[in-house]
Amino acid sequence: MMKKSKSKPMTQILERLCKFEYIDVVIFPEEVILEEPVEKWPLCDCLISFHSKGFPLDKAVEYAELRNPLLINDLNMQYFIQDRREVYRILQEEGIDLPRYAVLNRDPDNPEDCNLVEGEDHVEVNGEVFPKPFVEKPVCAEDHNVYIYYPTSAGGGSQRLFRKIGSRSSVYSPESSVRKTGSYIYEEFMPTDGTDVKVYTVGPDYAHAEARKSPALDGKVERDSEGKEIRYPVMLTAMEKLVARKVCLAFKQTVCGFDLLRANGHSYVCDVNGFSFVKNSMKYYDDCAKVLGNMVMRELAPQLHIPWSIPMEAEDIPIVPTTSGTMMELRCVIAIIRHGDRTPKQKMKMEVRHPLFFELFKKYGGYKTGKIKLKKPKQLQEVLDIARLLLIELGQHNDCEIEEKKSKLEQLKTVLEMDGPSLLLVLKWGGELTPAGRVQAEELGRAFRCMYPGGQGDYAGFPGCGLLRLHSTYRHDLKIYASDEGRVQMTAAAFAKGLLALEGELTPILVQMVKSANMNGLLDSDSLTDCQQKVKARLHDIMQKDQDFTQEDYQKLAPTGGSSLINSMKVIENPVKTCDKVYALIQSLTSQIRKRLEDPKSSDLQLYHSETLELMLQRWSKLERDFRMKNGRYDISKIPDIYDCIKYDSQHNASLSLEDTLELFRLSRALADIVIPQEYGISKAEKLDIAQAYCVPLMRKIQLDLQRTHEDEAVNKLHPLYSRGVMSPGRHVRTRLYFTSESHVHSLLSMFRYGGLLDEEKDQQWRQAMDYLSAVTELNYMTQIVIMLYEDNNKEPSSEERFHVELHFSPGVKGCEDEENVPLGFGFRPASSENEDKKPNQGSLEDLSQDQTDKALPVSELLNLQRKSPMIRSHKAGSMEVPTCRVTGSLSLNCLLNWIFLVLTHACSRLCLQPRPPRVLPRLSSLCSGLFNASALGVSCSAPNLRDYAVSVSLSLSPPVWVVGFEGCSMVPSIYPLETLHNLLSLKQVEEFLSKVCENSCEAQAKTMKALKIREPKSPPYLSTGLKTLFSNPLCLTPWIAHMLYCNLNEK
Repeated sequence: MMKKSKSKPMTQILERLCKFEYIDVVIFPEEVILEEPVEKWPLCDCLISFHSKGFPLDKAVEYAELRNPLLINDLNMQYFIQDRREVYRILQEEGIDLPRYAVLNRDPDNPEDCNLVEGEDHVEVNGEVFPKPFVEKPVCAEDHNVYIYYPTSAGGGSQRLFRKIGSRSSVYSPESSVRKTGSYIYEEFMPTDGTDVKVYTVGPDYAHAEARKSPALDGKVERDSEGKEIRYPVMLTAMEKLVARKVCLAFKQTVCGFDLLRANGHSYVCDVNGFSFVKNSMKYYDDCAKVLGNMVMRELAPQLHIPWSIPMEAEDIPIVPTTSGTMMELRCVIAIIRHGDRTPKQKMKMEVRHPLFFELFKKYGGYKTGKIKLKKPKQLQEVLDIARLLLIELGQHNDCEIEEKKSKLEQLKTVLEMDGPSLLLVLKWGGELTPAGRVQAEELGRAFRCMYPGGQGDYAGFPGCGLLRLHSTYRHDLKIYASDEGRVQMTAAAFAKGLLALEGELTPILVQMVKSANMNGLLDSDSLTDCQQKVKARLHDIMQKDQDFTQEDYQKLAPTGGSSLINSMKVIENPVKTCDKVYALIQSLTSQIRKRLEDPKSSDLQLYHSETLELMLQRWSKLERDFRMKNGRYDISKIPDIYDCIKYDSQHNASLSLEDTLELFRLSRALADIVIPQEYGISKAEKLDIAQAYCVPLMRKIQLDLQRTHEDEAVNKLHPLYSRGVMSPGRHVRTRLYFTSESHVHSLLSMFRYGGLLDEEKDQQWRQAMDYLSAVTELNYMTQIVIMLYEDNNKEPSSEERFHVELHFSPGVKGCEDEENVPLGFGFRPASSENEDKKPNQGSLEDLSQDQTDKALPVSELLNLQRKSPMIRSHKAGSMEVPTCRVTGSLSLNCLLNWIFLVLTHACSRLCLQPRPPRVLPRLSSLCSGLFNASALGVSCSAPNLRDYAVSVSLSLSPPVWVVGFEGCSMVPSIYPLETLHNLLSLKQVEEFLSKVCENSCEAQAKTMKALKIREPKSPPYLSTGLKTLFSNPLCLTPWIAHMLYCNLNEK
């Protein structure tokens, strides 16, 4: 009995309740409850009492009648919760969906006298037939021996569930007959794909849900390293939230747990547990104590004449100051975000004519669409089997090099040059989201909360609690979309985990929360437009000139006059000679790797993300082969891949200390800074043409997101009829997050820059923003374009000033050498020049009464944070426990965070320039995940009042040290903060702009759709040494490395 009252969840919640000024917590001793009459029990104003094994519920009811305290959970209803028949009756009366069921009541003295007919594969109860599989539950809720019976076609037998014992929660039994004694509920088995959902309410307006592996699956309880059952927080639908409210009110249990089965597109309640707490969730403990404390004070403060009121109005509506000093309400946040850090993408093309490839093409509908995309392991295995068969036909073994045997190459050439049509087979692998990418996305999501106002009053000192408050009270309409690439979808899931303070693995978050946007071309695009193909050809010609760039070349290659582009051309001078240097450096690099492979000490060397030296050599050798073609010219299209690989190795494999990697990084980056952005158009007209082909569907969707009249169904809004305790049930914030790849980010930014949103000549802020964008060299991982919509309720509904739009941008992750040459923006939400004299003093995000926009500070100036310290506690980040860090003496939190930032910066610079064996920093060795705190470091691009930090801080380090954390954390670069491109846009301006670019693109879109339907022009066959990757090592097609393979039908 005392086990529950002294459990970790109860202790954590009671400790938080004690922080309320007028609340004292008293735990009744067990001996008093069991042995003393209720007249001698301690007095209380509010009673938390719940039934458990051995608890005298009758005495608790007697005490409540005697003292009349406020009851958190009704006591009389707890009798009903102990009987499953009563539970099902109440649920049915409330109109809550249940599995189809029937009750079999047996007389204990005459068990055979019952209305039960048992067949081989069914039972009939009271005339109701239940075919197997079906569930048999004892009517007593304290009896956890639930049986599931299987049909003979599946092998028969039964799964016997019981209360967890160690790591087991059920066992399989060959027994197929139902029990012959006792009363039971028989119900239809619901196919839930092996997952149960447990819902925990704290009052009718708060519900927390977790998914767990169903005990009926195999009976093995999944536990983490600490021995706790693994559960995953999940989102509830609007209907499920309404069910949670109904259950809480019907059973009169403020704190109440119940089980949901999600099956066949519906949700069914199958059990109500009564008083239950979430385990191991600090956010839930905070929320539960907050709700309970406010509930107690709301009910008892008037009776006890306590001067107290809930600061409801202050914390409910998300209000921020405008740049002119007025207050506006945040209504919508739209963000387009590039995926996080990934492994280098690799690709190989070859033309094939073997009949087996045509059979595979036909099998998966290639003749209908002109192409197929094979990603599933089973599909990739089929390709692998074909490759192996071809090797056998050629008499070739896996360990032989095809290009070294001329006779075999001739046979292969004969196979590939057969008469008739051909297939272009494109093999893609790599491009996986790295651990660093997951950390970047999760920490950015956590910091992204700070864009949502709130967190004042009792929430002060907890950045982002404004969003969590909105979300927990169902006033946050959130939808997350991602393209169909795995790295993009996992980035979206990691971001959601950080944004909503979720716990657990990414897979269930991905399934529950991330919507695939690959069906309508919203975030995916497979084909190049005619314009883009012409641009690439022209770019290829310009970069093949073996001479210094002339003024004419500058006009041809950089007609928009972008400063970053011009600076890169100055670094390159002669493109061919620079390519010669890059090629020589790649040769040097592959030579060094081969020498390392010959060294016995390096035989078992593991590189980042489980890569081996052999795989690293394959990666660079392929680039060495492909970069310089047989005619001696360079394949400019390989420059992004070279930069991709050297950037990856400079950041993640710097411990190899390979020579000249920094020079290769510098030169390939300069080349990539020209090739990558100019592949999306050289002139403004070309940039717009290509951008329209990529992102018009996305821009149409953004336009709908901004229009209030096109709101989606109230999936994530609080129902106005059930809004007790919420001052603004009708208010909500819509958030739309779009995760995509580099192409869509480039294209969308081109639309804003060159599509005519504003006139640079007439708008000084826009001109400054364009200068800043032209200085940005790279749209790196986690690049963000953010649109925020505000409403000024003091303006007339028809006024253009009623709605206010802001446009923000961050170039994403910082590079190794970015600190010195970073382009300076003008900060997040800077004051407009015409209102600068009116602008009050800068304030904090938490105090809305003083929350004002911030001035544009130089990068070298440190931000002095004046915030309440958040509650000190340990919390989990990723798979690592972060230790509690307490600030003592005169060391301020701001000073400590600056010191930690310096450690990280120093570590990153050492990582890029002079890698050495790391030293572990005591007590801070696992604080890496905390280095992204948006309220202090400017690591996020999302928080107001943040600035990039200089390395100079008052607290010096002697000697310098490295911070070492879990994989991917100690080497995770921080992210540039958001810079405001414009904060004086009206909604009408933005809507007219979006309408114009979408209308102008109708013709271009029609051309694009037509191009998607016609067959691609035939590409030249790759009969070079690259073929050995496919045929000498078929393992390269296995699922772990072959992420995407597709075939395009070509005509002769």
